[in-house]
Amino acid sequence: MESHSDEPKAGRRAFLGQLAVAGAAGLALANGSLDGVSTLNAATLVSPPADPEHWLDKLTGKNKQLVDAYEPNDGWPLGFTHTFLATTTPTGGTNGAVLVLRHMAMPIALDHAMWAKYKIGESFKVMDPATKKPAVKNPFLKPAPGTLLADDMSIDRLVARGVFVGACNVALTVLSGMLAANAGVTKEAAAKEWTAAVIPGITVIPSGTWGVNRAQQHGCSYCSGGG
Repeated sequence: MESHSDEPKAGRRAFLGQLAVAGAAGLALANGSLDGVSTLNAATLVSPPADPEHWLDKLTGKNKQLVDAYEPNDGWPLGFTHTFLATTTPTGGTNGAVLVLRHMAMPIALDHAMWAKYKIGESFKVMDPATKKPAVKNPFLKPAPGTLLADDMSIDRLVARGVFVGACNVALTVLSGMLAANAGVTKEAAAKEWTAAVIPGITVIPSGTWGVNRAQQHGCSYCSGGG
């Protein structure tokens, strides 16, 4: 997995610079408007509700936690989500968890094929804990037992447990465009392919910051995923 201390600042700067590809739609989303969603490819919403505002309608529980993942951070955002569930449930209280994958953490929402084809691990310096080399598959998706600090922190197990996971559409658009050349495709084709490869059970949301805002509106306390 990635060491956040080694995360190149150039990659972060490149991400911010590439936000320009979202154009006016991206600016509209950043300002809290959904008017530009169609320009950012509204079709990228994976099995969405009729209105994205209903994404968290079924979030229930006395204790609700948002984990804001903006960097892979060695998988710790997933670990924080798992820890919240593991330590809340035994007390007898009901709980609900929301995990927002935005900025450089967005690729955690993608299947193995995208990680291999677009060289995500190599490009973004994400290491596979099993091989100690740049990840050629999503290291947080269905890893071999014992690979992660806790098996139940894998993204597929969190989704299966009912965690509400949102993937930032702005990050998907920007990052897929940045890596399109790795796969020899256009930015538009890359965005469509990444969208189709989002792990089932994860919802593509207008933006990560939008998701952070909506989760807190639904009563979630905030936990930084770190980076």
